[in-house]
Amino acid sequence: MTQGFALTFDKPQIVSCPWAAEAVRFCNLFKNMIWPSGWRSLTAHNCWDMSVRPAEEERHVRANDRDYNERFSYADNCIKTAKYNVFTFLPINLFEQFQRFANAYFLVLLILQLIPEISSLSWFTTIVPLVLVLAITAVKDATDDYFRHKSDQQVNTRQSQVLIKGKLQIEKWMNVRVGDIIKLENNQFVAADLLLLSSSEPYGLCYIETAELDGETNLKVRQALTVTSDLGDDVARLADFNGEVICEPPNNKLDKFTGTLYWEDNKYPLDNEKMLLRGCVLRNTEWCFGLVIFAGLQTKLMQNCGRTKFKRTSIDKLMNTLVLWIFGFLICMGIILAIGNTIWEQSVGSNFWAYLQWKQLTINAILSGFLTFWSYVIILNTVVPISLYVSVEVLRLGHSYFINWDRRMYYSPKDTPAEARTTTLNEELGQVEFIFSDKTGTLTQNIMVFNKCSINGKTYGDVYDEFGHKVDITEKTPCVDFSFNPLMDRKFRFHDSSLVEAIKLEEPLVQEFFRLLALCHTVMPEERNEGELVYQAQSPDEGALVTAARNFGFVFRSRTPETITLYEMGQAVTYQLIAILDFNNIRKRMSVIVRNPKGQLKLYSKGADTIVFDRLDPSNEELVFTTSEHLNEFAGEGLRTLALAYKDLDEDVFDEWMKKLLFASTTLDNREEKLGALYEEIEQGMMLLGATAIEDKLQEGVPETIACLTLANIKIWVLTGDKLETAMNIGYSCNMLRDDMDEVFIISGHTMLEVQQELRTAKERIMVPSGEKFSSGLDMEKTELYSSDSVFEETIIAEYALIINGHSLAHALEADLELILVDVACLCKTVICCRVTPLQKALVVELIKRHKQAVTLAIGDGANDVSMINTAHIGVGISGQEGMQAVLASDYSFAQFRYLQRLLLVHGRWSYHRMCNFLCYFFYKNFAFTLVHFWYGFLCGFSAQTVYDQWFITLFNIVYTSLPVLAMGLFDQDVNEQYSLRYPNLYRPGQLNQLFNKRKFFTCTLQGVCTSFILFFIPYGAFMTAVRDDGAHISDQQAFAVTIATSLVIVVSIQMGLDTNYWTAVNHFFIWGSLAVYFAILFALHSDGIFTIFPNQFPYIGTARNSLNQKIVWLVILLTTVVCLMPMVAVRFIRTDLYSTHTDKVRLLQQATRRQGPQEKNLRRVRRTSSRRSAYAFAHQQGYGELITSGKNMKVPTSSTSTYPLSSPSRGPADTNLVKNTSNAEETTSITSRFRRESDQNQEVTVEDLEAR
Repeated sequence: MTQGFALTFDKPQIVSCPWAAEAVRFCNLFKNMIWPSGWRSLTAHNCWDMSVRPAEEERHVRANDRDYNERFSYADNCIKTAKYNVFTFLPINLFEQFQRFANAYFLVLLILQLIPEISSLSWFTTIVPLVLVLAITAVKDATDDYFRHKSDQQVNTRQSQVLIKGKLQIEKWMNVRVGDIIKLENNQFVAADLLLLSSSEPYGLCYIETAELDGETNLKVRQALTVTSDLGDDVARLADFNGEVICEPPNNKLDKFTGTLYWEDNKYPLDNEKMLLRGCVLRNTEWCFGLVIFAGLQTKLMQNCGRTKFKRTSIDKLMNTLVLWIFGFLICMGIILAIGNTIWEQSVGSNFWAYLQWKQLTINAILSGFLTFWSYVIILNTVVPISLYVSVEVLRLGHSYFINWDRRMYYSPKDTPAEARTTTLNEELGQVEFIFSDKTGTLTQNIMVFNKCSINGKTYGDVYDEFGHKVDITEKTPCVDFSFNPLMDRKFRFHDSSLVEAIKLEEPLVQEFFRLLALCHTVMPEERNEGELVYQAQSPDEGALVTAARNFGFVFRSRTPETITLYEMGQAVTYQLIAILDFNNIRKRMSVIVRNPKGQLKLYSKGADTIVFDRLDPSNEELVFTTSEHLNEFAGEGLRTLALAYKDLDEDVFDEWMKKLLFASTTLDNREEKLGALYEEIEQGMMLLGATAIEDKLQEGVPETIACLTLANIKIWVLTGDKLETAMNIGYSCNMLRDDMDEVFIISGHTMLEVQQELRTAKERIMVPSGEKFSSGLDMEKTELYSSDSVFEETIIAEYALIINGHSLAHALEADLELILVDVACLCKTVICCRVTPLQKALVVELIKRHKQAVTLAIGDGANDVSMINTAHIGVGISGQEGMQAVLASDYSFAQFRYLQRLLLVHGRWSYHRMCNFLCYFFYKNFAFTLVHFWYGFLCGFSAQTVYDQWFITLFNIVYTSLPVLAMGLFDQDVNEQYSLRYPNLYRPGQLNQLFNKRKFFTCTLQGVCTSFILFFIPYGAFMTAVRDDGAHISDQQAFAVTIATSLVIVVSIQMGLDTNYWTAVNHFFIWGSLAVYFAILFALHSDGIFTIFPNQFPYIGTARNSLNQKIVWLVILLTTVVCLMPMVAVRFIRTDLYSTHTDKVRLLQQATRRQGPQEKNLRRVRRTSSRRSAYAFAHQQGYGELITSGKNMKVPTSSTSTYPLSSPSRGPADTNLVKNTSNAEETTSITSRFRRESDQNQEVTVEDLEAR
């Protein structure tokens, strides 16, 4: 590998030179001193990519040789996500803030105000609000960065045992280097990406939990090379280990690793089964040693964090456009007034030059117009108020705290509140159109429960009352007493006591049923204390079946490669394990062949019912019919089902079969196919025992939440790494898939042409429900063009679902097919993508963002969801059983999926409603405030004289009107939370962006312009001839200014009251308090006392007192207020009465029922009537039979081997991967039929209907 360094901005470039290593060390020192966190990749949550890093095509790592490894300048194990330090905070933060257009604009204004020739306002009118904005933003950024520093420190200071100079030393994670050998102990996190060298388990095996990486909580097995596993825990031998690893460079592929170990003149291939990745947890392994291959930001965990994108709401983007428009409008007003000044100076002003005591006439009309332009730019700058940005930040911060404080989103079992991890996206929560959800741990609990079973044609698991009626099982339903079994699992719950009675009566088939469950599996037992059994299962559902057998008296106690020991009703019974016919995705079943203590040969099998039924003896026909009915009933409740069967084997037939098996296991050609055929042969003619029904418990409230969000016109797509059947079963459990759907399209093509044809066929069937085919290419083109319109999506009444496999999705995401994929998917009610990679999840989200221009939300709970969370407009992390990686990358986090409903329909909708009303009001009041100067310019010779005094201009936005609008933006509610949840269609205006858009902006600014016109010209016309009570003239400029200012404050305050839907004590206090503060400050500024102290700043003594004690002034104020407000009141009344929106109707209902109190709409639980039965409920990949029969995973090694060959002799123990599989369950729920009808009919509910209900 070429050594060198690269100062990179995009892709690393190799610069080979002899002083490269010294240069790298200097650059690293320089970056730590000057820019400690800026020179890093964006994967470390930073805004710049200026990393000093070596360009590598392959990695060279030598064990126990730091000097050698430091030549390559590999990343250390220190994680830095903070942006600033004490020295760099101020310059970098100010630089970032002045990149915002508004801040830079006001800085330019401040500079202009320092020029006496053009400034008619004092500099403090701009610097006070500007400093306030910069300070508030800086404090917020500093607080955020402090918590990043704290988080970094917490991770970097974790401790690990590192082998240094022949001794194990305690070191912080940040001090671990590539090439170090570190020791891990049970339940410790893996500090870096390690090559497993040895472990406490036989054959160098160790068990890890990868929840932080892929969201899977079941254990996986890793195995060290034989040559390194012999090192054991001998520190001296490990210190002498000098092997060199040459491997792939850092990448984000969690399931792939390619490398070679060179040691003692030999080379050994390395793959992912020998790696322990950062973020994993060592489980059930006393200790292990590993060699650090990747550290810090180059670990696969950090490489999968993706680029942290700066997320901005659609309102933010619109605001930038509007600010530019307002700035253009400001320039136009400045030009108009400058032209007016030029004309006035030439025609009128020149007549007065002789009276001006200038020593030298240095001004002409054109120069005067030019200077006047800049003067009016300064005066009229408040149309773009800097206080707007401060107020927006305060509102967003308040909305975030409301989410954090919501007790109804607090999950008490784990003491987990909801958390808004960002303050910039709250109003975007009210505009979501697409939700992309992970499955395992997000929709489900990933907890398998043995729910029901059918044994010899009789079902068990239901509870009946004394009249023989079935009753619903609740938390209060009494459980079966398992006290007869001292080895029971105390967490196991079962409610049908008749099954226990059958066990106690020693019914043969019932005992054989549970004996099968206790024998036919690949579970590993661990007995920590006497009688304290812990099962390590390949999949959670397999563990649930063995646990069920344990509680019913058939306890799986221990196993060796050749035996299985059970405790059957308290008696130890040992079975000889002869062979395991392992599971794979083609067989969809698993069988074991055992010899019982009586010497009888038995074959026990379990698998998908359709597979097992085909291999039964014909005498089972009647039992098959009965069991099938039971299976349909179980499937209708969303339970995962398996069929169980057994067979008594004849010794002679079995010996002959074993000879064939021995021959097939040694053949080189088509070994797997030949073994499969032999397995098929021995599994014929079995006898049916019954079936099991396992519940993969959905999280509480998932079906209700999905139903409610669907009624809010939010499309929910499930993106999961699980197999097709598992994903479909969860879809049925959640009621996303139903039997009454018109069609479910499954896209599973392996080539681009196959996928294209399947997508086109699906589109044709949706477009032509009658089944007619397109007659010509022209028809197809027209139909495709028509279907791309979102209006067509609304016209589709039929319900379709699209399910697409990961390999098919890879083709569908190509540029040639992505458009038709988007069209078909958006025409379907439900979309499920299964077997997708983390990258594909992000690509699907990006596809919708790009083509639909819709707000997207991604929700997940594992590290495999991080890229999707980062890509979506809004990322939500579930803090569940699968680690915190998704939470750390998310914008919002909580503990249960059901809280998403409240986050969107309550907090999101309120935030959007409040922010839109706030912006409309803010632009209205500032146009009304500012444009008075524009009208005044035509009557003051375009002299850039202000109407108001400077203190009123300074205080108007930050004192007189700031708190009332903040109160409205924080507390206003159009309808309360109960009605927000009861009528999901209220969410629709946010999706359509109806409450604040360009049209709304023009409407509110036009209202502001008209108000400013009335505010100026009514007092102007009235004061033309008005006199005081004593006959003196009243129309001096200061009295005129006080009258307009008072009218303005009263008008905007009353307008605020009209805009407020939900009054609180805070609203009353701020509105009426602001009026009181205005009058208090007004009289104080015009008082004798303040003139005595500051005579130059406050020269207008008694102006307020002399003006406001006149009746004519108050009459003018009253007339101005009425004329300003009455048109708007009339328009709103007519619009609400004649063109009422759905929100108006619900608000009317709320007001009508307020005295009665809110009445929650009852939700009734319904059983899903699906005839579809789930598939095999075990591992996604091939099972662990060979590893068990080899004995390599046993605590006590044995020299003996199994007498008979393994299920798949071609596979080694390293070719195993315990992968979780979730099965769907839970009785699904739906909203009442009346509720659905309302929403399906666009929720156009009349007031009469609402009142009648």
